Amino acid sequence: MWIKFKQSLFSGLAFLCAKLISVLPLPILHSLGILVGWTVYWFDIKFSRRIRTNLITTGFASSTKTLNRLIRQNVAETGKGIVETLAIWMKSERAVVGWVKRCEGWHHIEDALAMKQGVIFLTPHLGCYEITARFYAAQHPITVLYRPPHQHWLTRLVESGRERSQTTLAPTNLSGVRSLLKALKLGEAVGILPDQVPDLGEGVWATYFDTPAYTMNLVDKLVASTHAKVLLTFGERLSWGRGFVIHVTPLTTGSSAQEINDAVAQLVRIKPSQYLWSYRRFKLPKVSRNKRNIEDH
Repeated sequence: MWIKFKQSLFSGLAFLCAKLISVLPLPILHSLGILVGWTVYWFDIKFSRRIRTNLITTGFASSTKTLNRLIRQNVAETGKGIVETLAIWMKSERAVVGWVKRCEGWHHIEDALAMKQGVIFLTPHLGCYEITARFYAAQHPITVLYRPPHQHWLTRLVESGRERSQTTLAPTNLSGVRSLLKALKLGEAVGILPDQVPDLGEGVWATYFDTPAYTMNLVDKLVASTHAKVLLTFGERLSWGRGFVIHVTPLTTGSSAQEINDAVAQLVRIKPSQYLWSYRRFKLPKVSRNKRNIEDH
């Protein structure tokens, strides 16, 4: 009883906080985000250690000066991402779309849709990855692969924030994979975070910035079944709260786990300060809770 009450209370407070934040203009949101980023950095040792370790592991920190500069930039950008996400979940479609100054490479999407080919959007943890799906869903339906948050009290906020407009959420299980396949066969789009660590048995080992990383091989299976077009996307965050530029580029190589890791790494090199370096990309995969592995289908 007490646990349910506490989760309900936290969920309500999260909704209230997100609602209050959403009325602020983007420059103020990003200023607040910088404060949030540094607060988390100084009070969460694991967060700060992970940023530093990942930057060193991936070779972006060629010197102490470069490392410290990237850490400062990344802490600010990560904080901006936290705050802007809450606002994006709560704001109207028109307001969110208005933040997008332009979309470079939209013609790749139009070409695939015209052929009823189906589109797989690979959107890594780079820039504002929440705005890309909402921008697309303002014009076309999209099914997004989704893993519920570890904190159960956040689930209602996250799901209601993401499942807006023409967006459908697909869980990371066999049912979700079927939803992705159905959408692609209808010539629609699906969205996947390619740098999210899958559960054991739902991926393969491949290198990412020359470091072993457990990587999903779901994309390769979807392409083999549907011949969908694979597009890399990310929402570049402009400085001083000026908005976002969405970049869309086709995956010119194959769709194996290694080829996708290499493509994502190239994308990260464009804006390394905006990558979510606090994410545990190189962690060991956990045992899947699914009764049946995606690997077998």
